[in-house]
Amino acid sequence: MIDDAIEVNQNSLGDRIRGIANQLKQESNLQIKATSRMLGVAAQMSENHDRLIHEVSDMVQEDLDQASKLEVIGIISIEQLKREFKNLTQAKRHFNLKASSWAALTDKLNERTAVLPIIPDSSSISQRLDAIEFELKELRNDLSQVTNVLKVILEKIS
Repeated sequence: MIDDAIEVNQNSLGDRIRGIANQLKQESNLQIKATSRMLGVAAQMSENHDRLIHEVSDMVQEDLDQASKLEVIGIISIEQLKREFKNLTQAKRHFNLKASSWAALTDKLNERTAVLPIIPDSSSISQRLDAIEFELKELRNDLSQVTNVLKVILEKIS
């Protein structure tokens, strides 16, 4: 009888140990999956951050290019257009203008550049920068949340 009680006690102790081991394995697998997902999110956030940096850089470069072109263009001649473009069709397509001759195209371009300001439209630049700043704030918030979750996981593992 005592032997039976010891055997039952050992069986129940073994079951408990196996149960705890299984639970630890499940928790470990869950933590691995959660960490993997968070690292994936962090990688995506990093890519988004890089994309935003490139957008700002491209935007600034476009604005600088546009401003320098407007300053340099002045009066456009037919010869300048003929040197830059293979034919009239290509030039019209590039400037998105309709013209029946090189002279008509240069007249339209010269009228248009006389009206264009040298300073780029500040409202469109401001809107683009606002949108980029908003995305950066969202990225910072997401990164903060991921960091906090990773801290919690590391505390549980330790």
